[in-house]
Amino acid sequence: MIFAKGHFDVILTGQEDLDAPAGRMLIEKTYHGDMEGTGTGQMISKRTEKGASVYFAIEEFTGLINGKLGGLTFVHKGVMGSGGETLEIDVLDGSASGEIKSLTGRLDINVEEGRHFYELKYTL
Repeated sequence: MIFAKGHFDVILTGQEDLDAPAGRMLIEKTYHGDMEGTGTGQMISKRTEKGASVYFAIEEFTGLINGKLGGLTFVHKGVMGSGGETLEIDVLDGSASGEIKSLTGRLDINVEEGRHFYELKYTL
């Protein structure tokens, strides 16, 4: 298992879908640390009146991972409810390209004092 750690800046831009039952946002990220590059994508989310929420997102990363150039697709699934919260972010199997074309793995995100930190656990 190989690790890449650092932080990222994120901009979420809401999109108006008046006829849709869920919210949609555009994602723009800039990664710093062992991953240097950009992530772009879209997120669909839903929050209930009782506070439960869910989101799904597809994010395209392009840049360097531990010095190797390439791209890949992250698939996000987050759920928050009375039983706690879960966040799963996986590399879409077969999506990696360039010098990381055989990469498989999972991304973990932690938010501390408003900053987003990541740890990518992967194999090549």
